[in-house]
Amino acid sequence: MSADNFETDEGSAAVGGIAADRLRSIIERIERLEEERKALAGDIKDIYTEAKSAGFDTKVIRQIIRLRKQEPAEVEEQETLLDIYRRALGM
Repeated sequence: MSADNFETDEGSAAVGGIAADRLRSIIERIERLEEERKALAGDIKDIYTEAKSAGFDTKVIRQIIRLRKQEPAEVEEQETLLDIYRRALGM
């Protein structure tokens, strides 16, 4: 048996010290998840289109979603800074 092609303890062929079956499995899983992410991105885009056609401002919806992901203290800090900056600029 050559060093370039041998069986590992798990029974999968290895080439150059790499378990080819394991590598193939990992790559295929990533590819499936990438396809799912692509499909989900399309679904999200469709929902934004629906929101826009219903008269909602999609930029504001995106801001709200971003805010909902943050901790309340972080949101409050940003709002305070925004208010300070607006007042500094006379807005």
